[in-house]
Amino acid sequence: MDKEKVIKSIKIALAAVFAITAAAEIGLKYSATAGIITVLSIQNTKRETIKSARNRTLAFVWALILAAGVFRLLGFTLIAFAGYLLLFALLCLYADWGEAIAMDSVLITHFLSEKSMSASLMMNEIALFLIGTTVGVLVNMHLRKRGNVFQKLADDVDHQIKGVLNRMSHWLLEEDKSKYGPECLDQLQESLKLAKACAWNNYNNALWKKDTYEVDYIQMRQQQSIVLKEIYENIKSITCLPRQAKQVAELLEGIERGYHRNNTVEGLLQELDLLFQDLKGHELPSDREEFEARAILFYILNQIKRLLMLKRDFVLSHS
Repeated sequence: MDKEKVIKSIKIALAAVFAITAAAEIGLKYSATAGIITVLSIQNTKRETIKSARNRTLAFVWALILAAGVFRLLGFTLIAFAGYLLLFALLCLYADWGEAIAMDSVLITHFLSEKSMSASLMMNEIALFLIGTTVGVLVNMHLRKRGNVFQKLADDVDHQIKGVLNRMSHWLLEEDKSKYGPECLDQLQESLKLAKACAWNNYNNALWKKDTYEVDYIQMRQQQSIVLKEIYENIKSITCLPRQAKQVAELLEGIERGYHRNNTVEGLLQELDLLFQDLKGHELPSDREEFEARAILFYILNQIKRLLMLKRDFVLSHS
């Protein structure tokens, strides 16, 4: 069983009970509604919680205004409530407050049930809203960045990329590439997906310090994964092996060996430039097949340069 889901379920249950108890203790009608509002106010991150509370507060003010106008014109009838729902739903959908439609409308049903919008009943609904929303926000204020979790997920991404580079250096020198599939790249995408979700959760749980390192790191690795996919497709398309293939394979091996998070890759870029110069001094291809293979190798080197430049730019921007 997922430990985080169990903890969140316990948190929701306890928070709802607390909100209901608080509302009942001060003598509010429909005190159970405070618990429902609390449940709906609990989000996955601090930023989401604050944003949701803000949107629902603005929507609640408009819900009171619209309900007062409609009930005054049409009385406390189902037709009047339907008219209110139509107007309120349109407003919320246009303002991107869709999450507030159900919660705020539950409070409005109390006016319909009581057939009144007296000052005391309005204060009752406002108090229910404030208790439920406040408890929901406070419950989520304990959320913290999970730096250790991200570190493990980022390490897994790095391990996957090293594996991709290792396979590329091996299969580049194989004439028969029929068994060289994209499984490692697919696995890399899964690892990136998990790390990205963790990075954004960490970012959204830091209200005051907007550190984008983790998000930027995963975005950089995602861009590199696109380049790696292109390199893979080009390696698969090589039908013959000119001697220059060994040099490119050795460069890929060097990138794998020098692969770590804080490497500015300056040395690898210099090695790549030297290889470019060396290849330009080679004799021309002897036939069309060799020409096409060497053209693909040259394109792969340009892709490798792009791969390294992405890493260098990231490290320099966060140094």
